[in-house]
Amino acid sequence: MKAASELSSDVGRKPACEAVNVPRATFYRYLHRLDSPETDHGLRTVPPLTLSLAERQNIINILHTERFQDRTPYEVFATLLDEGQYHCSIRTMYRILKSEHGDVKERRKGHRRTQYKKPELLATAPNQVWSWDITKLKGPAKWTYFYLYVIMDIFSRHVVGWMVAHREQKSLAKRLIEETCLKQNIGPGQLTIHADRGSSMKSKVVAQLMADLGVTKTHSRPHVSNDNPYSESQFKTLKYCPAFPDRFGCIQDARSFCQDFFTWYNKDHRHSGIGLMTPESIHYGFAEHLNENRSVVLRAAFRKNPQRFKGKIPQPPELPTAVWINKPESENIRV
Repeated sequence: MKAASELSSDVGRKPACEAVNVPRATFYRYLHRLDSPETDHGLRTVPPLTLSLAERQNIINILHTERFQDRTPYEVFATLLDEGQYHCSIRTMYRILKSEHGDVKERRKGHRRTQYKKPELLATAPNQVWSWDITKLKGPAKWTYFYLYVIMDIFSRHVVGWMVAHREQKSLAKRLIEETCLKQNIGPGQLTIHADRGSSMKSKVVAQLMADLGVTKTHSRPHVSNDNPYSESQFKTLKYCPAFPDRFGCIQDARSFCQDFFTWYNKDHRHSGIGLMTPESIHYGFAEHLNENRSVVLRAAFRKNPQRFKGKIPQPPELPTAVWINKPESENIRV
């Protein structure tokens, strides 16, 4: 600070403060203390309206009496006021209780929320991690619905199982999961099935089935839709399909529509998340051959007109090697 003071006489106060990296407000306070040495700036001036120590102790004694010890400062203030006594404001009572004795606290029993761990799931090949969910399809009349169950492989985005039913029921979910695992030849310890926290997903019937099949189950955190992103995204693709109707006339209509949709989705839909391949080609392992054919076509296009590609051979979109639900942020993780 002294250096800034000496420098300011030559270059001015602002440049001097910038040169020694001192805030100007701090520098001005320093000069003010030099101009007024008789003022003791180390002691804070006591406000004239502050309660004395005796008055504060008297208030504490009143609040701790048997008459008022279980009553709030609001009640104490009003009671004393009705009796013709005024000692301080309600806010001051609270402040004294908090600062002096820590007597102000929440006495009601609070609800302790369960801390749910964020699911972190990795798939490097098909049939390692499945995601499943249930969505409503509007029926022929208001407040009538059909329920669409869908199981998807998150690595290939292939819909490995689906069902349309009149209701959401744990026994139906059990049957769909069991039949789908049998169809995909799932062995013990091979698969993890992820779902949200719906009643069917968390039912003991489904949990017992997965235990019998040797399948690991995981669940999303409550009210966190991003923990089940692949099923949510697939439902959006379904309901934003141009042919998706506002309502289905009957359950047979819903099943017929879903049969056509999932056939298209698995066999013809080029998915941006899997290198613009179809889910079926990734799931059943012939995407590599298709990707080689794409490379041949792109190399031929490059040889025909290299200037169009600025001298760089174009490459087809990369195929997936690892798919995560909630990829960890740690840079040490390698796949």
